[in-house]
Amino acid sequence: MSLRGRLLLAVGAVALVALVAADVTTYSLLRSFLYSRVDQTLDTIYLSVAPRLQGARVPPSGSLRNPPQPSPGSLASLAPGTFVQERSSTGAIVPSIGQPAIAPGGKTFTPRLPARIATSAAQDRGGSAVYFTVSSTQGGGPQFRVRAATLEGGRQLIVATPLGDTVGTLQRLLAVELAVTAAALLAAGLLGWWLVRVGLRPLRAMERSADAIAAGELDQRVAGENDRTEVGRLARALNVMLERIQTAFVERDATEADLRASEERMRHFVADASHELRTPLAAVSAYAELFERGASQHEADLGRVMSGIRAESGRMKALVEDLLLLARLDEGRPIEMEPVELVGLAAEALQTAQTVGAAWPVRLDARRPVEIMGDRDRLRQVLDNLLVNVRTHTPPGTSTTVTLSLVDDVAVVEVADDGPGLDGEQAAQVFERFYRADPSRSRVHGGAGLGLAIVQAIVTAHGGTISADAASGGGALFTIRLPAA
Repeated sequence: MSLRGRLLLAVGAVALVALVAADVTTYSLLRSFLYSRVDQTLDTIYLSVAPRLQGARVPPSGSLRNPPQPSPGSLASLAPGTFVQERSSTGAIVPSIGQPAIAPGGKTFTPRLPARIATSAAQDRGGSAVYFTVSSTQGGGPQFRVRAATLEGGRQLIVATPLGDTVGTLQRLLAVELAVTAAALLAAGLLGWWLVRVGLRPLRAMERSADAIAAGELDQRVAGENDRTEVGRLARALNVMLERIQTAFVERDATEADLRASEERMRHFVADASHELRTPLAAVSAYAELFERGASQHEADLGRVMSGIRAESGRMKALVEDLLLLARLDEGRPIEMEPVELVGLAAEALQTAQTVGAAWPVRLDARRPVEIMGDRDRLRQVLDNLLVNVRTHTPPGTSTTVTLSLVDDVAVVEVADDGPGLDGEQAAQVFERFYRADPSRSRVHGGAGLGLAIVQAIVTAHGGTISADAASGGGALFTIRLPAA
């Protein structure tokens, strides 16, 4: 059964129990009241009849229910339909009473009395009355309310009156109660259906949201989370769960994208490394073959072969060391962290660069000391690679300026030259491994294409960033930002 059906059933059951309890209570109270009035009427009849019986004495008032004042009169003055009977001490009917039966509507009905009626004789033998209800001796007759009391000498006086009006009143009350109960149940059902429909409206909204989420709309949220109700708390809990699920899906998609990109970079990396290593390996193989063909017998050829082997082996060694450094940095291995003063470090790098490439003038611009936490050797490698990049890709006479500053607890290192510069595509790819601006990958200019990739990896390992842009006056501008000590 649905939740709506269970709620309606519960509302109907509660309403039915309440209405039945009210009906039973009303019916019982009215029946008790009406029967009490009938008993008072019987008390009045008894007080009218008892003094006229020969040798009879009216019993004390304590034996009556709310005894009224007796009124004189004969039996003939009693209300039509009143039944009066006297019994001897042995239980035999005394035929001296003038109203043994009643005749309403032209028909005679007599109460069906038991052969013996037990009453007590107390209070100066006045006794106490008993009241009970019996049916008619004739079929289809009315019920009678009977009063029996003990007189002197053990005689019994029995008076009775029909309950036609009382029973009719109770039957009409029962019919009204049934009709009102049915109407009230119908009204409660309709009102309950409307209230349940209104109350379950947020749940239907949740159902629609769940269907949308199941269809892939993970940004959907359940409405009503700010309501201070059970449904509002449920909506709030569901929204928290959906937020976490969406975050998990976003993280999963990002991880998958990173894995695909990493796999793609690995394929390119392996292909480029193989390409870079193939040339020096081929050269070494050619020199070895030349040596086997007799170069060892000629001193000039031998020197050229050995020199070529050493040069190509050096190239392979440098390439392998660069690859190992990148692999260690990619693995996230911790680097040595110690205070490093960048101005002095930059001065050393510029002095070396001026010594190695005097045709490329360099200048240092630093207004104050700048200290960071990092690996001194790796940071020196960053500056060396950037200056080597200038000498490799710019013509002689290109000047370079290294600027160091401290901006909001961030150390900023700028390396700017006035060479040919970088276009937008080159600036976006310059830090990729094995990237060279020369599409033919000629070795006339540049090395393996790992220098700037190593620079980016070292800067990232220090918690910093590096970017490449076109300088304002022409040329290239590399900007490094590192957290200051």
